Amino acid sequence: MSETIEQKCISKGVKLTEQRRIIARVISDSKKKYGESDHPDVDELYTRVSQIDSKISIATVYRTVKLFEEAGILTKHDFKSGKARYELNDDHNHLIDIKTGEIIEFVDEEIEELQKKIADKYGYNLVDHKLELYGIKKK
Repeated sequence: MSETIEQKCISKGVKLTEQRRIIARVISDSKKKYGESDHPDVDELYTRVSQIDSKISIATVYRTVKLFEEAGILTKHDFKSGKARYELNDDHNHLIDIKTGEIIEFVDEEIEELQKKIADKYGYNLVDHKLELYGIKKK
């Protein structure tokens, strides 16, 4: 089971105020509540957070997301949609349907090994990676 954002904050020494804790929970719960391909943008996060605590401002959501991103807790994606979207920073890749916007998350051991081999071939130790595949569903 992967760590929650709250657990990652604690392990990285990021102070969790009550407002940050709520934002972290909303992001962590996004997949469970809204589906596997849910990668909310800040406006969507603000809408969800406001339903829990109406005193949290959109500026607080922006600052918190930026803090989590800078700490390596969240990953920012644009998926060529024009809006930055966020999710927990863990090792998975994305296949994005360019017609529907559907996002499929996947882990493939062959791809993971190939990435390490490529880094090694050029004299690097792989410390991070991001793979986004764009396609159109076959008929």
